[in-house]
Amino acid sequence: MTLKKYKFNYYLNVNINKPLILFLHGFMGNINEFDEAIKLLAEDFSYLTLDLPGHGKTQVLGSDEYYKIEPTAQAIINLLDELKIDKCHLIGYSMGGRLALYLTLHFPERFIKVVLESASPGLATEADRLERVRRDAQIARKLSRSIIQTDFATFLSNWYSQPIFGSIKNHPEFERLLENRLQNHLTELTKSLQFMGTGNQPSLWEKLKDNTTPLLLVAGENDQKFRDINTEIANICKLAQLKVISNTAHNIHFENPGEFVQNIRDFFNKQ
Repeated sequence: MTLKKYKFNYYLNVNINKPLILFLHGFMGNINEFDEAIKLLAEDFSYLTLDLPGHGKTQVLGSDEYYKIEPTAQAIINLLDELKIDKCHLIGYSMGGRLALYLTLHFPERFIKVVLESASPGLATEADRLERVRRDAQIARKLSRSIIQTDFATFLSNWYSQPIFGSIKNHPEFERLLENRLQNHLTELTKSLQFMGTGNQPSLWEKLKDNTTPLLLVAGENDQKFRDINTEIANICKLAQLKVISNTAHNIHFENPGEFVQNIRDFFNKQ
């Protein structure tokens, strides 16, 4: 669907009289990010998945500014309007989780309940944001130098060696994950990292205390960094509850889709 400055690639599956979930993938993901979880949820929920700007087949028709979180959030609201979706549940992973939290805090009337998987409210200080911008610029340069597919594959192997991902490279489906990531375009990923990376995201820490939407914070047992971040969010935000999933790290829905989905189902169905 073409909206102002965007041409979104999306998939909408409507299960009559079943509540709808909007899924937002993480960096280097795409419309298929949550396929395994969706298979387990499909009988009881409708769902909307999409490629975020810089990923998959979605196109940014405007300037590079439109890769940023603020216009992207407004574009998603516009997409919901066009699809006549007044209110829905929301699930976001990592980068998509940051976007989901931004949407929740700025458009609370549009979301019933929200699940944030391995997400954060951004960086609290200007110094931290500037340092993250510098680091993201270094990563972007590495991405831009990946001229051929094997270079990109090497980049991905190094990316998933980061401590937050735990032992994901030992997962039996890891090669399938890599194949999915390799579908993206390097130039577009670079722009996403530069303009929607954590360093360029406005801090949402101060707004957490004003949240009016029930939040389920999901973090992996082996992802200490995001366990700590989400513990802090839960302490600030009255309507937030934290669930730590055992034997997983950052990418919980990939490592343990069954337990991930059970927690979602319990949260969404609880009155």
